[in-house]
Amino acid sequence: MKRLILAAVLAVSASTALAHEPALAPASAQVVNEAAAPAIAVVDAFHAALSSGESEAVLALLTGDVMVLEEGGVERSRDEYAGHHLPADMAYAAAAEAEITRRVAWVEGDIAWVLTEGRTSGAFNGRPVDRLTAETMILHRQAEGWRIRHIHWSSRAPA
Repeated sequence: MKRLILAAVLAVSASTALAHEPALAPASAQVVNEAAAPAIAVVDAFHAALSSGESEAVLALLTGDVMVLEEGGVERSRDEYAGHHLPADMAYAAAAEAEITRRVAWVEGDIAWVLTEGRTSGAFNGRPVDRLTAETMILHRQAEGWRIRHIHWSSRAPA
């Protein structure tokens, strides 16, 4: 199963003609440069792998020097992320429901930005979850396709 997910992710990230319409976001909330579609597919595959607990697929989508900013902390490599927050992030993603409310994405050369706003709800560790979320992902196009070089996650309670 892990190899199948990874193969699908790599095939999608290598494609440059992929059409993309996020399942949860209304089309009016999207401001997406068509060239960014393959990078968006990598971001979506990253979240799908997190939700399904596929750590190898998650890590395959990150550069070795990825920087992850979360909860006021920083992890400065794929290995550091794998050894610290990845297990908790997978458990949280599996337990809570994430909805995309707005996404902006564009590409300049070999760099892509995918900025996503959303709402996460459900329950985690026996406690209710209702958070407005903001995510910035910066991706770098490499020989094997788009890879995530930077992630910044933040959230707050709704007003």
